[in-house]
Amino acid sequence: MQSSRAPLAAPPRHHLSLDQLHAQVVACVQCPRLRDYCQAVAREKRRAFLDWDYWGKPTPGFGDPAARIWIVGLAPAAHGANRTGRIFTGDRSGDFLYAALHRAGLASQPTSISRDDGLTLHGCYISAAARCAPPGNKPLPEELANCATWLDREWELLGRKRVLLSLGKIAWDAALALAARNGCPRPPRRPAFGHGARTLLGPRLHLVGSYHVSQQNTFTGKLTESMFDAVITQCMTLAEM
Repeated sequence: MQSSRAPLAAPPRHHLSLDQLHAQVVACVQCPRLRDYCQAVAREKRRAFLDWDYWGKPTPGFGDPAARIWIVGLAPAAHGANRTGRIFTGDRSGDFLYAALHRAGLASQPTSISRDDGLTLHGCYISAAARCAPPGNKPLPEELANCATWLDREWELLGRKRVLLSLGKIAWDAALALAARNGCPRPPRRPAFGHGARTLLGPRLHLVGSYHVSQQNTFTGKLTESMFDAVITQCMTLAEM
């Protein structure tokens, strides 16, 4: 059963920083199903990570406050970000993503082991449509609606954004809804998700789609390094327009 509480109202823009927002994300208890699941995973652990003190809390965004490229994923992985406390860190999806960002000069190193491993991003910020690891990687619609508040606050704070890169269809749909909530004109036809799909959200704001960097896609060849590198290059070009 989901909480009946409404998502927290966003405070005035000048009263909030990204660090403050991240603290609020970590303290969120809006979705009891997700909180129960994340804490259960943190207690039970995976055999390979028995010596880890799992994070087990909602995972905030991560990256450059002056980012021009904003990457939106689906949700933290149960034994990835739910373990390490940093989005796309400690799992194969993160390995693939951060290696690509490093090749493009957007990340200081190609690996993502823990939240204190020294990794920094340049011109790039990463968050997700859902901030807690969901069972089966499938957040419920009401859980995504609760987390939409955090996307709205990031929208306000990432004032230099020029490109939203959505990893997967759920993130694509979340980005379209985010743009509509924040005053972007609705296109006459809903833009369809696809790898390399692109649409204009505003005068200088683009939405680009990519297949998700999950093992399901990268291990099967549905998403290759060259395919993802091409999308990152496209985003970097659009970010400078």
